[in-house]
Amino acid sequence: MSFINYSSKEINCKIVYYGPGLSGKTTQLKYIYDTSEPDTRGKLIAVSDENSRTLFFDFLPMEMGNINGFKSRFHLYTVPGQIPYESSRKLILKGVDGVVFVADSQRERMDANKRSLAKLSEYLEDYGYSINNIPLVFAYNKRDINGVVPLDEISKELNSFSAPEFETVSVSGTGVFDVLKSITRLVLEELKGGRKI
Repeated sequence: MSFINYSSKEINCKIVYYGPGLSGKTTQLKYIYDTSEPDTRGKLIAVSDENSRTLFFDFLPMEMGNINGFKSRFHLYTVPGQIPYESSRKLILKGVDGVVFVADSQRERMDANKRSLAKLSEYLEDYGYSINNIPLVFAYNKRDINGVVPLDEISKELNSFSAPEFETVSVSGTGVFDVLKSITRLVLEELKGGRKI
C-alpha cells in the first residue's frame, strides 16, 4: 500500500515484478538501473545465489518526479521465480501498489507462466486484493528468440484482464521503460482516483 507523507509531500509506492523463474524480472530491473540517471535511482540491491538467480528479492528505489507538488518514489521489487522460494514471493507482495507480470514468451514456458499467474492471483487474494482491480501490466519477454508464442496467442492465454501489455527483451531493454511508465501511470491514477493526492 502506498505511503503518503503530507508534511514532507512525498509519495512512496511499491511495484513488484512477478513471473516464473528465468523470465527476465531481474534483468529488467538491472537494465532500468544501468540506463537511468544516477540522481533518479538508489542503489540496486540484489540477493542472489552463485548462479545469479534471485534468492529473496531484488530492490531498486526510483524517483519519478513531482505529481501535484508531491515527490514520487517508486520501490521496484522482483520476486524469486524458483519453486522453493514460494513463501518469499508471497511475502514480497504484501503492501503492493502495482504488479508487472514478466512472462517468458517461449512456448515450452507457457505452463510455467500460467502457474505463476494463478499463484499471483491467489497471493493477492490472501492480502485482500483482486488481480482484476490492482494496477497490472504484462511484459511478454524474450521476444528476440526464434519460435516464441505469437503476441495474440500469449495475450489470449494470459491477459484475460485487458491489462496493458508490451513485448520486451530484457537484455537489450526493448520495451522495458514502456512497461515501467505504464505501471507507474496506473498506480498514480489509482492514487488520484482514491483522492489520496
